[in-house]
Amino acid sequence: MADKKREIERKYESDDSGLPDLTGVAGVVAVVDHGVVHLDATYYDTADERLAAAGLTLRRRTGGADAGWHLKFPVAPGVRDEIHAPLSGTLPRELAALVRSRVRDATLRPTVRLRSERDIRHLVDADGRVLAEVGVDAVRAERLTGGRGEAQWTEIEVELADGGDPAFLDRVEKRLRAAGVRPSAATSKVGRALAETAPGPERAPAAPPDPVTAGDHVLAYVRAQREAILALDPAVRQDTPDSVHRMRVATRRLRSTFRSYPAVLDRAVTDPVAAELKWLAGELGVDRDREVLTERLAAGLDGLPRALLAGPVRARLRTWSHARRGGSRRRLTAVLDGRRYLDLLVALDGLVAEPPLRKAAAGKPAKVLAKAVRKDYRKLSSLIAEALELPPGSDRDVALHEARKKAKRTRYAAEAATPALGAAAKSLAKSAKAVQSLLGDHQDSVMTRRALRDLAQQAHAAGESTFTYGVLYGREERLAERSEEALPGVWDGVRGLG
Repeated sequence: MADKKREIERKYESDDSGLPDLTGVAGVVAVVDHGVVHLDATYYDTADERLAAAGLTLRRRTGGADAGWHLKFPVAPGVRDEIHAPLSGTLPRELAALVRSRVRDATLRPTVRLRSERDIRHLVDADGRVLAEVGVDAVRAERLTGGRGEAQWTEIEVELADGGDPAFLDRVEKRLRAAGVRPSAATSKVGRALAETAPGPERAPAAPPDPVTAGDHVLAYVRAQREAILALDPAVRQDTPDSVHRMRVATRRLRSTFRSYPAVLDRAVTDPVAAELKWLAGELGVDRDREVLTERLAAGLDGLPRALLAGPVRARLRTWSHARRGGSRRRLTAVLDGRRYLDLLVALDGLVAEPPLRKAAAGKPAKVLAKAVRKDYRKLSSLIAEALELPPGSDRDVALHEARKKAKRTRYAAEAATPALGAAAKSLAKSAKAVQSLLGDHQDSVMTRRALRDLAQQAHAAGESTFTYGVLYGREERLAERSEEALPGVWDGVRGLG
């Protein structure tokens, strides 16, 4: 079974003069020597170093207190989430699954071996509580593929204790800088090892060019959403809160971009990819919709007076939620492990590598992007007007749902155009989001009422009272009415591009 922890640490260059005295750091009353440990780590990656390119590290390490397999994901500068699995001869399946979106059908192979002698000190406070662990590492690196270069260096690593205040690391750094120690240019040991043992002269990766044409801007947005899907895959597999929703949003943004900018990207190429993105969004939606409905129903129950709670309503909601959750989670994991999903990722790679640009892609962003955004805005305006002309009921519910989807599309089109068009597009994206949110609340009410009917039928069949479900149903009807009443005012505040 793998364990997860958040690692907050900083690395520093060392000239082999050792560790400066850190007892002067505020809060530190003692520096406790824990001796020297010998660490031997082999890092794994694909032949084209996909994990390294994404900032991920995967290693098998012996020695020290946490020998085993370690997989690290970047969170922020100096912050990584580490997944640890027990030591074994082969990569544990649960870790292999977490890198599948990057690795796919490629083979993971040893790339670098790092052998370190770590001199460990604990910084402790007056109560004997550990504030941070400091290690002075003498590192020897050996490249195992692509040449057999070697390198060695010494570095200081300061890792914050679990639950510690990150501001403490600032105080440690101030003391280290005063002693002439400087932050390391490398974010990880394996990154430094790959750079220093690379065959031939070291080359920094080329930075993407600044967007100039309409196509540049659209492709920058497409690349960002593709990367979001890849980065969120491990979080979805670990059931990280909100990860399913965020991954689903990335698929929608991609589909929306393909549809909003057909003059830039050829839909003959993007439509098949969009169809697969729609399929993936549907699979992700099973779990997300369950989350939204369960939270809304639970909140509704919390808001009811005790006198209106009749029967085992909360127990039935838990049973209903868990039954749906178990099935959807298993299915979603199978989807992410399936051939269809991996083929979709390959298709996205191909689309980014060789984009199907049309003639307008070379045009000026102010003209090409603004035209597409205006088109989406006009269609949204028409849909809202049509919906408001319908009488309350199922037909209006459907029309408002269509307007909600168009509001999202208008928002995403404006988001993609914002770097080129500036404040006007940013304002439209913000306004479209407000409309989307209002209509989203309305659609959530529609779906919640369907769920309440389902729950009431189950309760009735079990001989339980259905009174509370009826109360909640009535409240949801009123919430939907309020959303419909508020829509004209919200829409009046939306302005398209001039």
